[in-house]
Amino acid sequence: MGFLSAYTKEFKYNLKLAIPVITALLGHTFVQLIDNIMVGQLGTASLAAISLGNSFFWVAMSVGVGFSTAITPLIAEADGQRNILKGKKVLIHGFLSCIFLGIALSIFLIITQPFLYEMGQPKEVVDLAFKYLFWVAISLIPLLIFQAFKQFSDGLSYTKPSMYASLLANIFNIILNYMLIFGNWGAPAMGIEGAALGTLISRVLALLFMMIYILIDKKFAPYVKNIAEKGLDKILFFKIFKIGFPSAAIMFFEITFFTCAVWLSGLLGKNPQAANQIALNLSTVTYMVAMGFGVAAMIRVGNQKGKSNYIELRRVAISIFLLIFIFDFIFCVIFLLFHDQLPWLYLDFENSSNVKDIYEVVKLSSGLLIISAFFQISDGLQAVVLGALRGLQDVNLPALIAFFSYVLIGLPISYILGIKLNFGVNGIWFGLLSGLTSSSILLFLRFQYLTKKLILKNAKI
Repeated sequence: MGFLSAYTKEFKYNLKLAIPVITALLGHTFVQLIDNIMVGQLGTASLAAISLGNSFFWVAMSVGVGFSTAITPLIAEADGQRNILKGKKVLIHGFLSCIFLGIALSIFLIITQPFLYEMGQPKEVVDLAFKYLFWVAISLIPLLIFQAFKQFSDGLSYTKPSMYASLLANIFNIILNYMLIFGNWGAPAMGIEGAALGTLISRVLALLFMMIYILIDKKFAPYVKNIAEKGLDKILFFKIFKIGFPSAAIMFFEITFFTCAVWLSGLLGKNPQAANQIALNLSTVTYMVAMGFGVAAMIRVGNQKGKSNYIELRRVAISIFLLIFIFDFIFCVIFLLFHDQLPWLYLDFENSSNVKDIYEVVKLSSGLLIISAFFQISDGLQAVVLGALRGLQDVNLPALIAFFSYVLIGLPISYILGIKLNFGVNGIWFGLLSGLTSSSILLFLRFQYLTKKLILKNAKI
């Protein structure tokens, strides 16, 4: 028990850091659900258009958000060193980098919009997606500027401000969608375009809230006072990009991995695709917990790196690994016990017109949840270990690990088992399991190697 207490005593502080992040992520997931319900009332074409538009948007967003994570470990390192000047410089350089990237990605999405017509989708769906994607593309600019401030705040171990901003934005997003989609409270009925405009406005509001919070809160005062007094540093820009783009690549590979699973499921028919979506949605909810602890790992490891205290760094990291293992074990048990019941949350069992389809989807998704139960631990561990490695500013090899695990192992297995060997959607998910398991093992070995090396090197000094 004495051995475990060295790690369990960190649980309270780890939860304090992680819970605001998890709350914000779950809130965003809930808003997406509400959005889909609202847009679904416009018809299946509008719902399909959002799905198509978001498939483009998520690729660009993964690059932008992944890149912005470079700010957190650099701020956490500066905080660990008690170096306010360094923190100031990281903030202004990260802020400018995110503005540039947000504009670039927004322009890229708008320019590539015509490719929607080359994807073999119904013209009606593409026409709607075109309108939707334009406003959502513009929303990338305030989103990435918000991310710059969020990552800065996270790096200082203040994870609540971004939670408050996200929750506020989520509330306004729902209200604005109700107004602009349907034309309520005197607003024009804009349909799917209203949903996109609501998203844009809510992201601007989140950014404004975050900026005001940082400017008026005394905790941030030393960092924002005379922030530009030292001018710009090309070397620091390079360092941010050096960490940011491999981080973006990791997120890109992971999103592509799961997007391909959706595409492969679609090749099998509407019922396997529906089953895949149910299981994926439930797994996404649990993954939000892992992402929250990943942020906590990044912050705490970055702090200890700044102090050059590698023994403590390893201890706090392992404490978070242990915590996510406990959570994911609970999720695993829940999925195993309730795999037959959970799919019914998404289906209208009173709809007698397609009873056969409903029961097939339930049967398929029930099987997927059993597979998902076993990759809960793999998925959670890889997310948290990745956060710890980002805290160490080790991103190049993890990017290669992500490519190897997802693109070279997971995807081929999904395709071979699911399509070629006719294991269906279960085969596709065995591919997901193999990719995530490979990633978690290799990332953990990388963490073990790096931390032992740093401890030995520091002991010799």
